[in-house]
Amino acid sequence: MTQKFYSLFVEHYLEGLLSPLGSVEVSGVITDSERRGIVLFFPKGTIQTERHSLGLLAKVAQSDCSIEVYYEQIGETEVRSCLHKLLSVFSTLNCRASTEGKTLDDNDLPRLWIVVPSASQDLLNSFGAQSELENWTTGIYFLPNVFRLAIVAINQLPVTSETLWLRLLGRGVIQKQAVSELIALPSSNRLRQNVLDIVYRWRISVMTQTELTRDDQELIMNLTQAYEEARAQAVQEGVEQGVQLERRQVVENLLRFRFGSVDEELARVVDNFLQLAPDDFARFLLELSSLSREDLLARFNSHQ
Repeated sequence: MTQKFYSLFVEHYLEGLLSPLGSVEVSGVITDSERRGIVLFFPKGTIQTERHSLGLLAKVAQSDCSIEVYYEQIGETEVRSCLHKLLSVFSTLNCRASTEGKTLDDNDLPRLWIVVPSASQDLLNSFGAQSELENWTTGIYFLPNVFRLAIVAINQLPVTSETLWLRLLGRGVIQKQAVSELIALPSSNRLRQNVLDIVYRWRISVMTQTELTRDDQELIMNLTQAYEEARAQAVQEGVEQGVQLERRQVVENLLRFRFGSVDEELARVVDNFLQLAPDDFARFLLELSSLSREDLLARFNSHQ
């Protein structure tokens, strides 16, 4: 059942990430035996920051393309099947262009990206797939350009922020590492929040299933870790913010009671007060009622 669960995740994931960059169409047909998630993408003009944040995924989707993500390592049969479908698309596009009096060259045709957890050297050699390290990172292999097909071996991608969004589609330790990097992103990061929302919705649909294989469980655990740890982090941040707010209110109330108001100078004292270690904070609170304004400023400034 993993393939079906994984395909659903892939389609929702890529649709969520790529929608700001263009038009996204998912296959819409997934059976229990389906081994891949399929997404068609047509880019539009967009601000550069959107593409920069998606790194290698944005580079993959810089022109019309189809992205097929497999959960398992594939063989020659699957690549031939992909080529067959792609050549059929080329035939349709060329016929359409011909009726319009146009001629398409290779670069006008969409590229198919096959994303796999790993790819054997024998498979790559059998189709003449070669890396292009002058323009692309390791792990990206191109068949002769006439075929407009490339293979992305996730396990060979460098562990950098540029490859994060593709490595999240990997398996085992590759995916776990990517999940850890996702969680480590600032909570304000928009893509981080989008992916966590996608994981959350996908997790709900999957957890209703009763028959799960070991691979199913591993996939669920890897992706659920992202949601659970981010949730715990958010709760902790909320607790810390609550503590800081409470401490601020205590200090400001004491200063108002002591001096009648909290002006700009005392407000700076409050800000610095909140940076103290708990023991120092408690000690200053006890001494506050006996300090004059001048003593407070001098005393506090000496502890910055």
